[in-house]
Amino acid sequence: MPSDTRIHIDTDVCIGAGQCALAAPGVFTQDDDGFSALLPGREDGGADPMVKEAARACPVGAIKVSETVV
Repeated sequence: MPSDTRIHIDTDVCIGAGQCALAAPGVFTQDDDGFSALLPGREDGGADPMVKEAARACPVGAIKVSETVV
C-alpha cells in the first residue's frame, strides 16, 4: 500500500549533532549554522530507507517521520 511520508525537524530542539546527515545524506544536510535541514525537494523523504534510521540516530529526538496510507 502506498504511503505519504513527511519529515519534521524541530529546529528548537536540534543541537546540530549531524547524525541525520550521516545516516541519510540523500535527505538531510546541515545549514550554515550547523543545524539539521532537509535537502531541497526532500520534505517527503522519497524512498530513502535510511530516513527512519536518521530519526532514530538523532540524540535529542528532533526529527519526526510520519506516514499516512494513501
